[in-house]
Formats: sequence, structure tokens, C-alpha cells
Amino acid sequence: MARIGVMGGTFDPVHLGHLVLAESAREQLALRRVLWVPAGDPWRKANRSVTPAARRRAMVELAIAGNSAFRLCPLEIEKDGPSYSVETLEELSRQYPGDELYCLLGLDALRDLPNWREPDRLIELAVVAVAPRGEERLSKRELDRLIPGLSRRVVWVKMAQVDITATELRDRVAGGQSLRYLVPDAVATYIRRRRLYRKR
Repeated sequence: MARIGVMGGTFDPVHLGHLVLAESAREQLALRRVLWVPAGDPWRKANRSVTPAARRRAMVELAIAGNSAFRLCPLEIEKDGPSYSVETLEELSRQYPGDELYCLLGLDALRDLPNWREPDRLIELAVVAVAPRGEERLSKRELDRLIPGLSRRVVWVKMAQVDITATELRDRVAGGQSLRYLVPDAVATYIRRRRLYRKR
């Protein structure tokens, strides 16, 4: 039985924080591979404009190039309608029968998990691997208050603190600031050449 990481997100843009989490989880949890799943129609981001899926996919492909354990998984961007993690995990459990899925999240996403579609089913399908924020972690009681039984399905991933958000990066571009050392160079070049995130 292999362990498969699932790194989902809008990736608008993908940045070094995403990469550090994925590589830290791969190493600490002995993941055979990490599947990167850009959201097609991210229903949790319905209140803002999202960069077209093809461009977010291209940025992820540029970011993960060179790491043989990282693979792009186009399930969500190739389907019609909103992207739901539970449906993606259902499909991946069919594609990888007998393997153990690990859903990689940051602490903010963990706190939001009760608002996701069918969170009870999601934690049946995958172990939830979470990067804490500094030393901040949730107790078993706090986890089970979010979703009953969640504490038995959470593992914590130690990672270097990388305080970057995609919102801040988009704001930096709009303000004419550099993304150097915040995103892979190839991603920064892609953003610049396609004039993403600039004020209209």
C-alpha cells in the first residue's frame, strides 16, 4: 500500500509556501507521490474573480517541474461545475485502490473544513495532513468539535514557516512589486509575460 498526497487549491498563484508544505509532507509521511489538484471552479472563492484554470494549471506545472514525486492531477479543471474535494477524493480512491490518501492542508483550511461539502465523508476517504502555524495546533477536543472523529484522522506536518498568501502576491503584482523568492522563477516569468494580476 502506497501513501499518496493530495495537494488541492486554487493556486492563484502557486507559491513557495505550497511547495514547502508538499515537500515537507512527502518527506515526513513517506508519500510515494504528491498529486497537485488545481481547482476548476472553486466554489469557496465565488466572491472574487479567479484566474482561468488553464493559466493556474500552467503555473502549477512550472512550479513542480523537476520534482519526480510531484504530479499534476487535472481532475477538477477538466470537469464541469464547481470543484468539491470530497468528489475528487472519491475519484482518486478509485484510481488508487488500496492506497492511502493524505489531504494536505494549512491550518486555516483545517478550521474551514466543516464548511466543505460532506466533511465527514472526506475524512473517511483521506487522512488530513496539516501544517500548523508556528507552534499553533488544535487539541483533540478542538478537532472533534470541528468534525466528530477528526482528531483520529489528523497528522501534523512540521515545515519551515513561510508566511506567504496568494492574496498578498496578487497585491504585490498590482502594486508593481517583485515576486522574486516568493514564487519559483518560472512562475514569476509566466505571470509577468502574461500580465496576470495587473490593474486593468
